[in-house]
Formats: sequence, structure tokens, C-alpha cells
Amino acid sequence: MTGLLAAAVAVPLLVLMYFLKLRRTEVPVSSTLLWKRAVQDLQVNAPFQRLRRNLLLLLQLLALLAVLVALAGPVLSLRARAGRRYVILIDCSASMNATDVEPSRLAEAKRQARQFVESLRTASGFSLGQEAEQAMVIAFADSAKVMCGFTSDTHRLLRAIEAIRPTDGGSALARALAVARAFAQSPGEDAAGQGSAEPARLELFSDGRIADAADLAVNPGELVFHRIGRDGGNVGIVAMQARRSFERAEEVSVFATLANYHRRPVDLQLQLAVDGNVRAVRDVHIPAATTGRARQADQVAVIPGRTSISFGLAHAGAGVVEVRQLRPDALASDDAAWAVLAPPRRLSVLLVTAGNFALESALKACSLGRLEVKTPAAFDAMDREVLSVDQPYDVIVLDRHVPEKLPRGRFIIFGAVPKGIGVKVERTLANQMVVDWRRRHPVLQHVDLSNLFVLRARKLRLPRDAVVLAEFGEGPALALVSRKASTYLLVGFDTMQSNWPFEVGFVVFCYNATRFLGQELAQMEDCSLHVGQPIEVRVGRSGRPARVRGPGGIDLRVRPDAAGAVRFAGTWRAGVYTVESADRPARRFAVNLLDAGESDIAPVDEIFFSGQPVKAQAKPAGLANRQLWPLLALVALGLVCLEWLVYNSKVRL
Repeated sequence: MTGLLAAAVAVPLLVLMYFLKLRRTEVPVSSTLLWKRAVQDLQVNAPFQRLRRNLLLLLQLLALLAVLVALAGPVLSLRARAGRRYVILIDCSASMNATDVEPSRLAEAKRQARQFVESLRTASGFSLGQEAEQAMVIAFADSAKVMCGFTSDTHRLLRAIEAIRPTDGGSALARALAVARAFAQSPGEDAAGQGSAEPARLELFSDGRIADAADLAVNPGELVFHRIGRDGGNVGIVAMQARRSFERAEEVSVFATLANYHRRPVDLQLQLAVDGNVRAVRDVHIPAATTGRARQADQVAVIPGRTSISFGLAHAGAGVVEVRQLRPDALASDDAAWAVLAPPRRLSVLLVTAGNFALESALKACSLGRLEVKTPAAFDAMDREVLSVDQPYDVIVLDRHVPEKLPRGRFIIFGAVPKGIGVKVERTLANQMVVDWRRRHPVLQHVDLSNLFVLRARKLRLPRDAVVLAEFGEGPALALVSRKASTYLLVGFDTMQSNWPFEVGFVVFCYNATRFLGQELAQMEDCSLHVGQPIEVRVGRSGRPARVRGPGGIDLRVRPDAAGAVRFAGTWRAGVYTVESADRPARRFAVNLLDAGESDIAPVDEIFFSGQPVKAQAKPAGLANRQLWPLLALVALGLVCLEWLVYNSKVRL
């Protein structure tokens, strides 16, 4: 269209220049004998005349025609293809960041995808058919993203490919395949996929490390696999954890597991740092990878060599622990892992009781950060919404009192059962002794219940997911129930109707129970995430946006919802993310790869879809079309040079 519009303007103007006569000044002379040239010009006194054969005009028209055709962008198709529509699937998972292909596998996949797009037959192409081919672009890792719908506009397709960004996520093809088939369904197809149009073909650009390939099915000829990558050697951190000691909160234990995918043993150094300060460096030996049998009988799987290592350090404050292997390799995403350490918690506990000196004394002996005592009436008058959103207490202890509605939280309840958690009281039990208890559970460590006698107790009927910690002869005595982000530690009797307050184990139980529920709170606020897992944090109800900073130059403003919570789902690169707000202290989150499947970066020659192999193409995707505009521009330049030579030769004559 651009070439036609330019031709409609330029060609008439050029020809018009040869029609029009130059205006001369009239001068009287005595004779025209010596003015033969002037006599010839008299023939063109009229504004227009019949065109005579003119070599210069012909050369100029040919040069202009070559420029106009080049402007139209013609393409010469070197091969004919049956397919009319294509779905370009580009893997942007963590393994595609490997640098065994310069500058990276993803960059190479995008380059080959661009060549494939440039080979599509366009409406301006000189080929066997007149219909333009269409394509769409989908990028996938853990999830799929449509970068561009079906179009024959190659410029739009190229921009979509260039917009694909690397991630550190896993590689799952199921969602991308479902999206591709939904878009690729031809108009007029029935539910069985039958239609007159030829089905779209899937062009997969990947290293073949597809985690869910065995669960997917493709039709013969439906998918073409373009393998990306050369080398498979890599060493990665596949597991990492940092935990404070249950007894001594200032002591931190760090555990890490490294996997070696080389066929030879590897010796390297592993570095431990806290907030960027190196605390330890260890020499690590990792055995070589071996081969084994995969899920398909005719496949051979690589079993990596593994080594686990632990560090111990003293750190009483908050910080970010980093474990990094110092041997550079093809994949940098799994060379480091992080964990966020929160400062040791001094628990804030609320005791709701009408008067229980023994229970209050036991809680005071637990070295709590704060113990507040309220009457049942004062507790019922508190705002439940405030308690749920901005919980001021880590643990709430209810003594023989449960209101109609409890806020979200962690509760120790003596002699009562809350509503709505699936626990019912069947009847009252008399003269009960504990016959069994879980001695290794953190709540009952160092607690001896063999002498516990209860005068009156409730027989509880618990839901299936409840955890029974201690049992009477006729029913549960202690149980853990979790419902709707709340945890309930139920004591099925009134302590005042037992001899438990006179036992040393009662104080130990209160200490263990408050610490256990406080530790569960820390797990609920865990700051260690996997790639792609969203960050969710409360920043207050002021409505002011929070600032999220992360690896790769991430620096965004995120506005909280009506409840004052911020949700950020863009954690596609491994590293440390920071959420800053005006109303709350800054929170840090560690996002790690820790994926053995992505650390195995060896490209595969064929992918097995439900046992059906799809072999990689023997050659990389190459350029099948040729742009003709450079040749036409060269022809136009030659014609202009020839026209200049002809003109100068006539002038000399």
C-alpha cells in the first residue's frame, strides 16, 4: 500500500515535468536562420506536447519504479509450506538463562524465532500462494503469557518477541499448550476440532527441559521442536534453610544442599554471608552425576551428585543470610540462595480469665515480652476487626470463656470449645487419667502427664484434620485444630478441676505452648518464597502506596487494598525484595530458585509427550525468505548512475 501511494504521486509528477514547456522571454530578431534550436523550441509553445522517445525519461522512470517497489517491501519466498498459521512458543524459564550459547539461550531462542517470523509468507511476498501466513507468540515458564495474537504483521511479531524477558521460574508447558490450542482453533471448528482450515502448527523454541511433558499429549506433526543449548554441566544450590534454635533464639543454623550435574566430581568453595558480610567459607566436594532409568523405559535420566552442608552462627538481630557457591558456571540463577532472619520474638500474650491465679502465675514464669490480663467482659467489648487486622497479641489464652465470635489468631483454650471450628462436645467425663500423649511434639516436650488427674472433662468429637496430643481413656484431652488462618490448642478440661497446676509440667506446658504458637506465627509470616510466588504484606490503611524494590532494577509503587494489604506478583527473578511503606517498618523477602529440574540445564534431543517422542530439528531455524529491497535499491542506484552518464554525454555533444 505504501509503494502504491508513493507511485501514484511520484510517477505523474516525473512525466508532467517532460510535458510542461519552460517559459522563454520573447525577443525580436532579424532572422531565425541561426536559431535552429530556438525554432525547434517554438514547437512547444503550447503547455503540452506529445512525448518523444527520450532515453533519460526511460532511465528515470525505471529508477523511480525500482525505488517504489523497494519501498513496498517485497519478499521472495524460497520454499513453500503447507501451514498457514503458526504458534511460536518461547521458553523463558530459568534454564534458558544459561550462557553456554552466547549471550544466553533465551537470546538465541529469540534470534531463531525472529528468523522464523521473517520467513513467513507476507501479502507482498513473491511465492507460490497469495495468502499471507499468520503467527502468534506465547512466552512461558511456570505460567503462559500471550505476547501477540494471530497476525501477518511481521513487525508486530518481531516486537512481541523482543519484549520477552528472562525469568527464574520453572518450565511448565501445560498452560501454554492450552492457550495455544484455544487461540489456534480454526473458525468453524466443532467440539472435536474438525474444520476445513488447516490446524495451526506449534513451533517450540526451548532447551527441552519441560517438567510436565510426560503428562501432555500432542498430535503427530502438531509440534516442531527447535532445540536451544549445547552444554549440560552445572552446579546449583537446590535446597537452603536458615532457622533459629527453639531453645536459644540467638543461635542460627543454616542448611544447604548442592547438586552437581557434571559427569566428574567438582570441588568448590561455599560462602556464608549475613547482610553482605562474609561469616564463613567452606571447601565442598560434590560427587559426579550418574545415569539412571527415567519414567519412560527407553529414557536415561541423569542423577546428580549431591552434598549437604550446615553452618552455625550467632546472630541476635534481623538480617539476610546468603549462601553462594564461588565456582562460576553456565547458570547464575542457582549459584546463590537467601533466607530472611527475623529478630527473636518476645511474645505478647493476652490472658482472658475471671480469676485463675495458677494459670496467671504459670504464664508469668514463661519470660514473655508482655502479659496482659483481661476479664471476659472486657475482652468481649474489644473490636474484633481490629484484633483480626492489626493483631496486638501473638497468643490469646482463654480460661473457661469463649465469645460468640473469635478474631483470627492463635489461641490456647482451657475448659471451653469455640463455635465454627468443627469441634463438638458430646458429654461430660468424670475421673479421667491421661493414658497416652505425644512426648516428642514441641508442645509436650519435657512434660510428664502420667500423674494428671481430672475430676470433670469434656468428651470432644474432633474433625479429621485435628492433631490429638494427649488422650484420656474415653476421648482426647489435648488437641490442635487449624481453621481459617487460626490455630486452636484445646485443653478439654478446667485446670481448676485437676491437679495439673500443682505439677511442674504445667509451667513447662505453658512455656512450650506459647513458644510453639509464636513459632507458628513466624512460619505464617515466612519471608522465604519461590520464584513466582507473590509477596503479600500488610502496610496499614493509610492508602499510601508502598515501594517494592528487587533484583534486576525493580523499583515500583504498589497501592494497598482496602484492608491495607499489598500484593506483588512480579517475583520472577531470584534475589532479595524489599517492601517499604510509610506506616510500617521495611520488610524483606527472599525469593529463591531451588529447583533441581531447572538446575539440570542439559538440552535434550527429543521430548517425550505421554511416551510419544518429538525429536529436535536437525538444523536451527533459518531464514527462508529474502528481502528484495536491498537488490532493488542497488538497481535504482545503477540506473541513476547510467542516467547521469547519458545526460553528460549529450551535454558534451
